[in-house]
Amino acid sequence: MSVSRRKLLQWGGLGVVGAGLVTVPITTVSAKSASQLSSRDMPKPFKAAFRRPPKLDPVDITYEDDGTQVNHYTIAMRQASAQILPTKKTGILGYNGTFPGPTIELDQGTKSVVHMRNRLPKNHPQWSKHLLATSTHLHGSATLPQYDGYANDVTLPGFSKDYQYPNFQPARTIWYHDHGVHFTAQNVYSGLAGMYILHDEVEKELLPQGEFDVPLVVSDAMFAADGSLAYDDRDHSGLWGDVILVNGVPWPVMKVQPRVYRFRILNASISRSYRFSLSSGQPLHVVGTDGGLMPATQSVGNFRHGMAERYEVLIDFSKYKPGTRVELRNLSNKNNRDYDFTGKVMAFDVVAGPADMKSDPRWNHIPTTLVDSEAMHLTEDDAEEDRRFRVEKDGLVEPWTINGVTWEDVIASNFKLAHADPKLNSVEVWEIENKSGGWFHPVHIHLVDFRILSRNGKAPYAWERGPKDVVYIGENEKVDVVMRFGPHQGRYMVHCHNLPHEDHSMMFQFRVGLGEDDEDPWDPINAAPAEFDDDPD
Repeated sequence: MSVSRRKLLQWGGLGVVGAGLVTVPITTVSAKSASQLSSRDMPKPFKAAFRRPPKLDPVDITYEDDGTQVNHYTIAMRQASAQILPTKKTGILGYNGTFPGPTIELDQGTKSVVHMRNRLPKNHPQWSKHLLATSTHLHGSATLPQYDGYANDVTLPGFSKDYQYPNFQPARTIWYHDHGVHFTAQNVYSGLAGMYILHDEVEKELLPQGEFDVPLVVSDAMFAADGSLAYDDRDHSGLWGDVILVNGVPWPVMKVQPRVYRFRILNASISRSYRFSLSSGQPLHVVGTDGGLMPATQSVGNFRHGMAERYEVLIDFSKYKPGTRVELRNLSNKNNRDYDFTGKVMAFDVVAGPADMKSDPRWNHIPTTLVDSEAMHLTEDDAEEDRRFRVEKDGLVEPWTINGVTWEDVIASNFKLAHADPKLNSVEVWEIENKSGGWFHPVHIHLVDFRILSRNGKAPYAWERGPKDVVYIGENEKVDVVMRFGPHQGRYMVHCHNLPHEDHSMMFQFRVGLGEDDEDPWDPINAAPAEFDDDPD
């Protein structure tokens, strides 16, 4: 179903909001707090126990004619309440009613079908009261356009859609989140986000597994006095909360054995970037980026982590005696808003390990050589086309744009307008420049893995030297990336992952292997529409 912001607001019963927006550039601002909670209700760092997101089991397993396994999952988006604060419940929107949503975990080559049910109320219970029309994007998956979570391919409350995922890519940490047109920020901030993990045999041999392979969904929030989520995106500039959550828990404490752990860190904040470091000064060993394992481990003292980026990091606790506490801290970056405790993320308390701990060959091993990938072998010389893009804001009252174009322009063109039309399997270099002043923009390119060639004419940062699908474009930065466009034809999106920027309206599309007027059998809105959900549950 194709809808515009105007239509969504009309369906939601509000009419049309005013178009005038005023945003104020920021460098880095510090304040005591953003929440309206009393001191009794405000969570304190390192008081709550760490927890993992629940793991989702398939409801059925089938096999294709060639023997390929297909896992079938069912997820219902529901309004629910969560015990985030120590004294009050907080209303959320969650996949299966939880935040984060359940983790889907499977092996490369096992296909999946996710039956996604919209069991949400008609309108958002807070803030703009917009229609809760959702579109699920599996971020990091090379998915056909009609299953990619195209912003205007929405599922209305009372409807459902089956999303088909091929899972042929190498091992990687990806995630699923709402992508509904113009209200992605409020829906994701309300809780519609979850992890999706692909394994392969090479990764299983190299890196910690099982209980030592730990997902960390990091986000931030602010709260009203009654414990509900508060929302202030500062006239669509961004929302920076004063409470840091890890897997939905404020500043948790995790018990760890004196051995090497692997942490899959997802920045699920809608506007905050992080600069992670350890209180001990110990290095963080980065082994994976958005698109999977890097060619070689990069050991860094800290690293910059933008919204929607994923970094897989090894931390070696074997050097610590039981009883030691190590904190994961946030040094922050330019253009954030920081508060009293946003410099803290979580704590690790080292405890004695079992007698047979050292029987695992990975217990204290940091590999140096990892995995090559096609994306990391691409060079500028492979490119058939070079394109330039500007992420910008023209004046104080104009919307966020890419090359002066907004998603409303795409809608107005009946979804024909595209900034790029690469041929199938062609290679291109894209230069992305940020002269917007006062903001950073994590730019996500759907479908592809890319290699960062340069940042302001210099080599990319050490932690970026792996396959990526989000690139952090800081204030006054210019970045070149190279990518191959495939394996699918069709229309895909590019947007800023500061989600208030995406919603207003920093997003465009490109066409792979299609002309503007070509017949499109993979139409992202009409090829696989949502269907009425007559299951009463």
